[in-house]
Formats: sequence, C-alpha cells, structure tokens
Amino acid sequence: MKLSSLLPFIEWIGDLRDRKILKADLVAGITVFTVLIPQSMANAQLADLPPHYGLYAAFLPPIIGALFGSSRHLSTGSVAVISLMSAAAIQPLAVPGTEQHISRTILLALMVGAIQLGLGLARLGALVNLLSHPVILGFTNAAAIIIGTSQIGVLFGIEVPAGGSHFSRVWQMIGGAVTAPHLPSIGLSALAFATMLIARRFGPSVPWILIAVCVTTGVTAWAHLDTTHHIRVVGSVPAGLPSLYLPSPSTGVIRSLFPAAVTIALVGFVGSISIAKAIATRTRQRESTNRELLGQGLSNVIGSLSQSHTVSGSFVRSAVNFRAGSVTGFSSVVAGLLGLMTLLWLTPLFYYLPLATLAAIIVLAVVSLIRVEPIIRAWRTERHDGIVAVAAFVMTLIFAPQLEVGILAGIGLSLILYLYRTMNPRIVVLSKHPDGSLRDVEAHGLETCDHVCMIRFDGSLYFGSAGYFEDKVLERAAEMRDLQFLIVDAEGINQMDATGEEKLVSVVDRLREAGIEVLFIRTKMQVLDALRRTGSFDEIGERRFFPEPDRALKYVWDTLNSEDDENCRRDCPVECPLNRARPTGTAPNYRV
Repeated sequence: MKLSSLLPFIEWIGDLRDRKILKADLVAGITVFTVLIPQSMANAQLADLPPHYGLYAAFLPPIIGALFGSSRHLSTGSVAVISLMSAAAIQPLAVPGTEQHISRTILLALMVGAIQLGLGLARLGALVNLLSHPVILGFTNAAAIIIGTSQIGVLFGIEVPAGGSHFSRVWQMIGGAVTAPHLPSIGLSALAFATMLIARRFGPSVPWILIAVCVTTGVTAWAHLDTTHHIRVVGSVPAGLPSLYLPSPSTGVIRSLFPAAVTIALVGFVGSISIAKAIATRTRQRESTNRELLGQGLSNVIGSLSQSHTVSGSFVRSAVNFRAGSVTGFSSVVAGLLGLMTLLWLTPLFYYLPLATLAAIIVLAVVSLIRVEPIIRAWRTERHDGIVAVAAFVMTLIFAPQLEVGILAGIGLSLILYLYRTMNPRIVVLSKHPDGSLRDVEAHGLETCDHVCMIRFDGSLYFGSAGYFEDKVLERAAEMRDLQFLIVDAEGINQMDATGEEKLVSVVDRLREAGIEVLFIRTKMQVLDALRRTGSFDEIGERRFFPEPDRALKYVWDTLNSEDDENCRRDCPVECPLNRARPTGTAPNYRV
C-alpha cells in the first residue's frame, strides 16, 4: 500500500516549497478564518450549544479534514444544516444548555464520525448515492426555511421556551415579535444585515462577516447595550484549549441516536463530496469518495474528543477558500491554527458579540440554499424526480425539527418510483424507416407486416419486469393472427436474473407451440452468457440469435422462400420490414 493512501497530504505538502503556493495558501487560510470563526459560533448557537463550542469545531476538524481528505479546497467545520439536525436529534433526550445536552451532542459527533469511518474503510462510498439529487434538493430547501425561521426569536429579541414542534415555536416567535418586539435587538439585527450586504458589494475578497461582527460588537461595547438595553451577547468565553473528552454513553442513548447519526453522516458527506467534486471539476483534480469519507470521519471522531459538535464540508467557506486562491490543503491547516490562536488569546474579544449578529450570519448563509429552479428542472426532466423533491420538501417541513423523517421519506419514495419505472419499461414495435434504421412504428407512422413483428424491450429483464415483458409479448402475438416470426431487439436489455431467464424461455416455448418462431437481435454479451450457463441458449437455438437486424430479416425471407409462402409475399406491403430486406436481382448487401 502506498504511503500517500494512508497520508494523502504527502501528495501536496511538497508543493509548499514553492513560495508562490505557500503565500497563496497563507492568504486563503487567513481569508477563510475571517468567515470560519463567526460562522462556527453562529452554528453552535443553532445546535443549542454555547457559542464557544463553535470555536472548538473551528480548531482540529479543519486541519484533520485537509490532511486526511482527498480535496485540497474543501473547508471542514461547523455547518448550519448539520447543526440544526444535531439539535433536533438531541432535543428529545436532553434540555438545551444542560451538561447532558452538551455531552450527548458530542457523542453524536463521535457516532457520525465512526459511521463515516466505517463506510470509508469498507469502501462503501457508493451508498451515498441513495440520497438522490431530488431528495437533497427538497431537503435543503426545507432545511433552509427551518433554519431561517428558527432565528426569528433572536433577531427580534423574543425568548420562546424550548420543545414542541418547530412551527408552533415559530408561531410564538411571530406573535411575540408583533405584540412585544424588542426594538434594540431589531435595530442591531438590521445593522448586522446592512453591514454584511453593503460589504459584500465590494467583492468576494472583503471579509463581510468579520466586518459585521466588528461593527456590531463595537457598538454594543461602546453603548453597553447588554446592560442598558438588555441585548443578549455571547458573554464570557472560556480561554485555552478544550480538555480531552471521552463520552461514556448508555446503550439506550446510542440506540436512540443511531438513526439520526446515520442520516447526518450521509447528509453531511453528500454535501461535502458535492462541494469537493464541483471545485475539483474546475481545478481538474481527482476526488476519491472513500478517501473523503475517511477524512470527514476522522474530523468528527477527533473533533469530538476535543468537544466539537458534528462537522461537515462547508459550501460557503470552501467557495471562499477557492476564490481566495488556495492551491493545497495547507490553507485549511492555516485556518485551523488561527482558530487555535483564537482559543488561546482572542476569546475576550467576543464578550460583547451580540447573538442577533450570529443569527443574521446564519440567515444570510442559508439564503443561498433556497433554490426553486432546480426543483422545476427536475420536474421537467422526469416527473417522478419532481414528485420526490416536493415530497422531501413537504415532509421535512411537516416533521421539523425531526429532519431525518423528510430524508428517509424522500429516499423511500425515490426507490419506490424507480422500482415502478423499471417494472414497466418501454416496449415499442419497430419497423424500418426509409433511411434504413429501425424506428418506433407509432412515433414515425411506419407500415408493419402481418407475418413479422419486431419489438424492442428498453429495460433489464428481472423479477420486477419479467411478468410485464411476458404479458406484452403474448398480447402482441394474440393481436396478430397471421404472425409467423417475432423478432426481439434485445439491445436495451442490460441485465437478466433467474426470473427473467425463466420468463424468456417460457415465452419462446409458448409461441413455438403456437407456430411462431422467436428470433433475437443485438443481444448483449451478459445476457447471452446467462443463457449459456443455464443451457437455454442451446434450447432456443444458436441460429435464432443475430448480431444485426438485417441478418434476422434475411433469415425470415429465406425461410419463407423455402416454404414457398406465396400469401406472405403477395400480401406484404411495400413499406414493411420484410419487403425492405427482400433481395432483388443480385445478392443483397446486408450490413454485418
């Protein structure tokens, strides 16, 4: 085994000898740091944790993710959607703000990391494909709405008791905002929004989040808004490194958290690998799904030991990292080391940081997650995909804050609809078009022959579709009383199981008993191999399998000629496949 497969950072660490690359990564790391710290503290609040736990998530996880993942630009750390899912998973098991809540949140991070590590070591990264694009679309749109509405209370200075459904709490927040708004909190929230929106207009290199943090923190400290107007602030933040933490959970707690841990592990990783692949397409770097699983798993496991909550790849910070000119994963290492410096020396600066500013940061971060156009495109591409996206969206909203219900409902529905589509694949009757190709009879208005029928089966012949294939073929044979030859274009059959093989042989036998000969054209090698292994290939007859349609049609015409079937030759219309294949004068020029 190559050392680089165990320590993937070896592939890029040598590039740092180039001063230009080293400088670019240093600048990118500092730029990401200006976004990382405020976002991490905001997302800790979203996870129902004290803000300084976000600083713990901004230290080791970015470094571990960069050193052991496959992406050179992915920024690992606290993410809004994952933080909300973490809070929702812990809510039934502990009261927010208590030691029990904090310990179980950290335990959840450890479980998520262990699951991701296990999947990566077993090379099961393909399992993330169960989370189809429509499911993620519906879920992220709903999650963005849930996250945004969850911050209404903080933005308007309204306190609502924990517990209950998400929208019952939102309704209480709205009621409080209308009847008893806290004007100083509203003003400070407006200042945070205005500062970030104005600063963003000056370009992506401007640290708009850091500017808003500095402005609102400065105003709050100068006017002592925390005491004079009861503005809620971060307050005292423990200085120094987090102590080593080893969870000691009960079996019951692990069992209760396991479904949520699996869902968060998959959702978090799908987001991470999607971001990594999008950037890798532009940089032409190779991404490894299983390697990234290991990197994300290690980030969560090691992070949990330093009291970090669940982390994942961040779209916003990864985009900032890429646009800032990052070349290697060293930029994330720099950001993590700056997070360490913050824990050691800069925590007093956050005392007057208003919680309303953190709420504003969250809201602006999740606005980009609301995307309706891709759902519309999915609906136009395949109606079933649109249904899945809408169902995942609605179910996520209905069952909030239990977000995993929406994910699981979307996965279940997408699998059911996929199975339904494969159980009823497209079957078309073919005839020769004037250009010489085989085309759909109904779509192109082509003539057919009463004695020869060509059909194409567009799908795998397996237990779910075999009965449908049998019914449609026998139905077609019953409709054509003068049918003598049935030609099956098997080009669309990519796979065949035992049920499919049994039904195929059964159809051939039943039609043979009715005086109809079945021929096969363009049969895939994997289907032929399956028929050979069971002996069905010899039973059907090797002479009935043809690589090209014209050879099958020549066989039909030669057979009819040998039987001197004058009725067939007289009754066949000029445009039917049989007449198009009929030799005239010299030997026909059939394609091989």
